Parts: sequence; structure tokens; C-alpha cells
Amino acid sequence: MQERDDFKTRLKIAKSKLKSLSSDKSDKSGSFLGFAFKLGTEFVAAVAVGTIIGFILDNWFDTKPWLIIIFFFLGSIAGIMNVIKTANRMQKE
Repeated sequence: MQERDDFKTRLKIAKSKLKSLSSDKSDKSGSFLGFAFKLGTEFVAAVAVGTIIGFILDNWFDTKPWLIIIFFFLGSIAGIMNVIKTANRMQKE
């Protein structure tokens, strides 16, 4: 009878450890997906803002399409730099 109680206790401990491990994995996979969306959104937003600023300045100075092209590349560079900074920060955590 002692062995049976011992087995039940060990089984409960193993189940609780397994449950905590599985919940940790699901939380991590969800957070990784969130970080991926965050990085993608930061990049797209920087490119969009740069292009919009270039479009507005082109209309104002009547220099189409030069400022759109210049600010598109500036937005792309800013987006890449933001993604690198955020990825480094996430890696440290």
C-alpha cells in the first residue's frame, strides 16, 4: 500500500511539472509571435512615414519624384535601425 501511495505522489509531482513546462512553452511562442509582429510593424511604419513625408514635401516644393525617393530610403534605413535596436534589446532580455 505504501508503494501505491508513493507512486501516486510521484505521479502528481510529475504531472504538475509537465503542466508548468507546457504552459511556459505556449507563453513563449505567443510572445515570439508578438515580437515578430512588432518588428514588422516598426519597419513598415518607418517606411510609410518616410514616404508620406517625401510625398508632402514633393507637392510643396514641386520636385516630384525626388523627395519621395530620398525619404523612402531614409525611412527604410530608419526602419532597419529600429528593428536592429529592438532585436538587440529583446535578445538581452
